[in-house]
Amino acid sequence: MASLLKASSNVLRSEKLPFLSRSKTRQGVVPKKITFRLVPIALSLSTSIGTVEHDLRSNSPDIAIPIMVNGCTGKMGKSVIQAADSAGLYVVPVSFDAEKKSGQTVEACGKKILVHGPSDRESILASVFQEYPNLIVVDYTMPATINDNAELYGKVGVPFVMGTTGGDRDQLYKTVEESKVYAVISPQMGKQVVAFLAAMEIMAEQFPGAFSGYSLQVMESHQAGKLDTSGTAKAIISCFQKLGVSFDMDQIQMLRDPKQQIEMVGVPEEHLSGHAFHLYHLTSPDQTVSFEFQHNVCGRPIYAEGTVDAILFLAKKVKSKADKRIYNMIDVLREGNMR
Repeated sequence: MASLLKASSNVLRSEKLPFLSRSKTRQGVVPKKITFRLVPIALSLSTSIGTVEHDLRSNSPDIAIPIMVNGCTGKMGKSVIQAADSAGLYVVPVSFDAEKKSGQTVEACGKKILVHGPSDRESILASVFQEYPNLIVVDYTMPATINDNAELYGKVGVPFVMGTTGGDRDQLYKTVEESKVYAVISPQMGKQVVAFLAAMEIMAEQFPGAFSGYSLQVMESHQAGKLDTSGTAKAIISCFQKLGVSFDMDQIQMLRDPKQQIEMVGVPEEHLSGHAFHLYHLTSPDQTVSFEFQHNVCGRPIYAEGTVDAILFLAKKVKSKADKRIYNMIDVLREGNMR
């Protein structure tokens, strides 16, 4: 189970959480160890599709869909390639990434993928799209590049799934809307975490102001390489704001130091390079009631599996020429055809 939701009413716990004290810096030292209740996540990359011969122009929406994974030099990109290959999708042997990675060859699932730099990405993408007209691009690049990437995908006319976080999100959606290209855009690809977020949005819509007067403390821990604040945390906080909680996004406590992650929140050492721990703590005005919401993820398979579901979902929308063009992972969940 990838997401743990715990709501508790506790009249005995009236003190503020020391590790979330606003007097500390976002990277501050925590005075005592806080143990996350970690739920092991076991995900299978097996598929009922089995081994298939790749017919690149197959009419099947589920088998041999060609995908181009941009950002394949990163751990998330490689995880997506593994999940896609297991699901019977065809990973084209071409990708693009930062200039410093141009010319590299990535080996994954028995494939050799040639990485191109930004200078020739438009001609490369157009050529690949011409060869594989049912191509879907998967983007796990960098926050600084997503707006330019989306503009390119729209210019070429290729559908895409974007799991990259950050960037100018308003401009991102405007670009995609104007290009009329099909896309699934979500900063959170973990299906179970998305379901939790959807439940929070329903609660916020149906019970606005239910937590008026409550104080909120938020901590998120990710691998050191994640430079931006968790998009999932921001989405959950927006729900709490609708529920009546006053909270500024700059109050989020970011934890990126590996030593603190092990000692303070109990991140397993083998998952320091890939994890997502979130904790939201609500306290009543008189400090006699508290609620805690927590979801912890170790590793990347949960996001890779969700990405594959998004690919299959988007391929069906393209094939059916659906009127709606821009989707998110909640749309994928509502479709009800996940593996």
